[in-house]
Amino acid sequence: MPSPESRQVVLITGANEGIGYHMLTSLLEDGYRVAGVDINGEHIQSLQERYPEEVRFLECDVTEDTDVETAVETIIDEWGQIDILVNNAGIFNFALFEDQTLGDMKREFEVNYFGYVRLIQAVLPHMRERNEGIIHNVSSGAGLVGHPKLSGYAATKGAIEAFVRSLRLELQHENVSCTLMHPPLTSTQSAAELDYPASYLSDPSDVGRKLAGKIESTKTVITADWQTKAGLYLSQRFPYMVKKGTGRFVSPPE
Repeated sequence: MPSPESRQVVLITGANEGIGYHMLTSLLEDGYRVAGVDINGEHIQSLQERYPEEVRFLECDVTEDTDVETAVETIIDEWGQIDILVNNAGIFNFALFEDQTLGDMKREFEVNYFGYVRLIQAVLPHMRERNEGIIHNVSSGAGLVGHPKLSGYAATKGAIEAFVRSLRLELQHENVSCTLMHPPLTSTQSAAELDYPASYLSDPSDVGRKLAGKIESTKTVITADWQTKAGLYLSQRFPYMVKKGTGRFVSPPE
């Protein structure tokens, strides 16, 4: 195994639990150095104590410019590089549109959309200077076909879909890639609010491992597995199926 100093560096937001945490642990096992960014870091800190050369926790609120800039600068100062960014942090309000406030939706956009944008703005100049890098952005089928009681969340993911595809075009002649990652509906704390049958929910450790295995992919759209890919295709082609159960492929956070 290569020395810690020669291993690629991955920065993951929303890394303290759920898919982000299991991506982090899988990448650690695969020989990467991983920096986990979150507002709470008890699980990442435990890993850092066990693997002080390979894991870092950075307390960071992705809605705060200074937090994001400081986190990115700290990683680069200490490890010299950021090879891959995974924008994963996300929130949602599960309620009918009429029961949500404008403030609720603004908060969703601050985390789910502008949080991604802040990280990209902070990391992209570094990647361009090094002439290499990959920026993954965790999305959701909700941004493609919608989801009842997730209007704000779906809107943020629709915005991410359009933003990433546009940025990817701008970067097409550079050695920096921007992708969309689609997990299936996963058994996370947030997903419990949706009250889906347990059989619809994928295990977060399995999803995290599968996405970690594709961490160096530069495809426009990266799905955890073929079932998710097929489900997204069917949901887009036959949107009414979302009402009949294909919503299992329309993932909430992360």
